[in-house]
Amino acid sequence: MMHVTLRQLQAFEAVARLRSFSRAAEEMHVTQPTVSKQIRLLHEQVGLPLLEQLGKKVFLTEAGEKLHVTCADWLDTWGRFEQTIADLKGLKQGRLKISTVTTAKYFMPRILGPFCAEYPGIDISLEVINRTRLLERLARNEDDLYVMGVPPEGLDIESEAFMDNPLVVLAPANHRLVGRKSIPFSELAKENFLARERGSGTRMTTERVFQDRKTELRIKMDLGSNEAIKQAVAGGLGLALLSSSTLNLDPAQTELAILDVEGFPIMRSWYVVRSKGKQLSVVAATFQDFLRTHVQLFMPRP
Repeated sequence: MMHVTLRQLQAFEAVARLRSFSRAAEEMHVTQPTVSKQIRLLHEQVGLPLLEQLGKKVFLTEAGEKLHVTCADWLDTWGRFEQTIADLKGLKQGRLKISTVTTAKYFMPRILGPFCAEYPGIDISLEVINRTRLLERLARNEDDLYVMGVPPEGLDIESEAFMDNPLVVLAPANHRLVGRKSIPFSELAKENFLARERGSGTRMTTERVFQDRKTELRIKMDLGSNEAIKQAVAGGLGLALLSSSTLNLDPAQTELAILDVEGFPIMRSWYVVRSKGKQLSVVAATFQDFLRTHVQLFMPRP
């Protein structure tokens, strides 16, 4: 008889799905040697190799393919059982899994702090990742809820706006347009812009803003984070359209300025998203209610 643990199956499923020991360890919030140990113990119990690693690539053996299908079903069944137990226990304890895009890291702690204080028995798993990886997790229904600025089209989802997400034009403090009032949008066409990577919500919105105004968007540089963009703007490399959420906690405003451009700020929203028809646990439903009733706590500070 094989003595296989739930942890071993979770580690195997993550490696098999992600085809990477390091990404599996990152997702499980453990070290890579811990994942490798769980896989080794599972191999010993099964008595056949399940994974083959050639260089940095991970492949499933025939036995691994069959176990991957089987354990995915087991883990899904176990997840539903955990949800049922959490519901039966009410809100004294339970687990909430949330994935957010990277820009949301500027306000999510202000949301989760009061929520955890009100419900101290709830264990929260928070993934802060780029939009591409978030959509992958959403498509696989890996989390309870997802927080993003632009809900995806073409996926069977439900979304609800819970907070304003104003988009502003950011410039270096010594820029020629700083201090001018009601700057025509046409003036921006003369400027170079710094942008997030393709596929990000902010990049998509920036491109749409210029397209709607039939104005060419001159992107000088793609950068992988909001912090890098702010540093590049401060260095005089170009302007940027950013969510005002990224500026709330930044004390170094002496290097940056928000331009007064006609039509700005552009009012967008932050959304909480879930797979359509997904049965929310008591914990997840309570968190959504918390967002609705405590939104004033999360609004940008003046």
